[in-house]
Amino acid sequence: MTDEPRWLDSAEEQTWITLVAMLFRLPAALDAQLQRDAGLSHFEYLILASLSEAPERTLRMSVLALLSEGSLPRLSQAVGRLEKRGWVRRTPDPTDGRYTLAILTDDGFDKIVATAPGHVAEVRRLVFDPMTKAQPKQLREIGARVLRAVDPNGPRPGTHPF
Repeated sequence: MTDEPRWLDSAEEQTWITLVAMLFRLPAALDAQLQRDAGLSHFEYLILASLSEAPERTLRMSVLALLSEGSLPRLSQAVGRLEKRGWVRRTPDPTDGRYTLAILTDDGFDKIVATAPGHVAEVRRLVFDPMTKAQPKQLREIGARVLRAVDPNGPRPGTHPF
């Protein structure tokens, strides 16, 4: 005998449907803005932004993959595209040659500085402007709880591993 599934009640189902729609539409909207205004995908933007905030604008590729929520093969392809544009360069880690470092170039830093205002304006328009003053904190707390359930051993949301 199997246990009966814990079906979603009506309110939970509506919440789930809304969350799923947001999880698909928000990234697509952010990606569209970045493609239109800066010629970057959202993933490429996350790579540049993560490097711009890192000490010496340098991270191991494995750490960068965690920060950008991407696999190493996906990250490697994206970094390759950014290298061709002169925004990132890769080099072996001098402290441990088994690792590769990604380094944001001066041109890459200039690109993220030029791109960030439009991206932040779009994030504000799509996410924060529709909320009340209390809702950003609620959203952060809900997101942190869900992320802990998804990956209990993962990095704490909102923190950098460097």
